[in-house]
Amino acid sequence: MKKLHIALLGLSVLLLTSCKEDAEKPKVIYGGANKEKEIAKIDSTDIEIADLPIHMEGTNYLIHPVGDLSIRERGIKTRYGSSSVNDLSFTISNYGENEITGFLQNIKFQKIGSDSIKALTDEPVLIQTATYLKSVADKTKNQIMVYTMVDMDTNKDGKLDTSDIKALYLSEISGDKLTKLSDSYQELIDWNLIESTNRLYFRTVEDTNKNGQFDKMDVVHYNYVDLSNKQWKIVSYKPV
Repeated sequence: MKKLHIALLGLSVLLLTSCKEDAEKPKVIYGGANKEKEIAKIDSTDIEIADLPIHMEGTNYLIHPVGDLSIRERGIKTRYGSSSVNDLSFTISNYGENEITGFLQNIKFQKIGSDSIKALTDEPVLIQTATYLKSVADKTKNQIMVYTMVDMDTNKDGKLDTSDIKALYLSEISGDKLTKLSDSYQELIDWNLIESTNRLYFRTVEDTNKNGQFDKMDVVHYNYVDLSNKQWKIVSYKPV
């Protein structure tokens, strides 16, 4: 019983230490003068793959989600001992109600009737959502995509993932005019479209105390963009 108690105590200490390390891991690492863009290295072993194209209703473009081929190894017990096989997933995105979700390396656009395919960006990014604002297009004829993505290796671990700062972007349905709305080194909290005014509202948080984390001591910024205008001007407002 004493040995069991010691073992459980040791396990508890290990779990507490691990949780503490995860909690204290900074999302931003400041080293000297911050560069405008902390670019992660591209893994040359990644295998790029695209899902079948998606057509947003009312547009003249096909959208090709592009990502890495996912291979997951899992163990299998056999009568002769342990073995392992690979689960191979060729699906890299999900689609529903004018929104594409996943962990995408890029999105490519193809005008219907053309064989030419154009990439959204030539920079390393991790796109988590891509949303077509159909209600805005129906009212204003402005066909706009909204993206949430990681575009900077803010924790300087050499890769882009959900441990880095998330940013907000807009583009035209063709992939042209890719525009970053959120400021660098400000974490996107959320965004919301108010259809009656064609305004895209969004909130970000700034690490004002420069501790590498986003907490209650930091400042929240409130902004909106009027999508009925061709020029996407960011307007700040103060509800509190």
